[in-house]
Amino acid sequence: MRITETAIPGAYVIDLEPHADDRGAFFELLRADLLEPHLGHSFVVGQINYSVSRRNTLRGIHSTAVPPGQEKFVTCLRGGIRDIIVDLRMGSPAFGRYVVTELVEDRGRALYIPDGVGHAFHVRADDTCVLYAVSTLFDPAAQLEVDPLDPQLALPWELPGPPVMSEKDRGARSLAEMADSGLLPKWE
Repeated sequence: MRITETAIPGAYVIDLEPHADDRGAFFELLRADLLEPHLGHSFVVGQINYSVSRRNTLRGIHSTAVPPGQEKFVTCLRGGIRDIIVDLRMGSPAFGRYVVTELVEDRGRALYIPDGVGHAFHVRADDTCVLYAVSTLFDPAAQLEVDPLDPQLALPWELPGPPVMSEKDRGARSLAEMADSGLLPKWE
């Protein structure tokens, strides 16, 4: 397992070592003992979710208010996605910056996303399944959404046409509007 910090402080790409034989491959997806030294704390899973999406679906940018915050560990189990994380922490040296990671079913790659960092992805293949292990239970009152098509962010989605989006994501506010509203988490 190789754990590499991204350009967003506290966010990591985890490249998994496949154990392959005639049957296929086996991956150790999450090794808390290897992740903890990088994080400086234990990643405790409070809930595990997965989504199944059709091609050209765009989900996000999602985060939570801090507190309570919500750390995420994300991987693609079937299909493929272009995953983009955005630093939403006011005062962060990387505020507004993003990192793009391709997650595909047979690559053995995952992302650790800390509190205050937004998460979004674009689905590249029909029937794509994305798994999210999160540190806290879903709390609708704590959810934050930022427009994934915000022209100021100009995220490199490489969309083949208008994406399939939820009403919530389609109605999300821009990063500037969220910052002006005082709803974004703080870097501390």
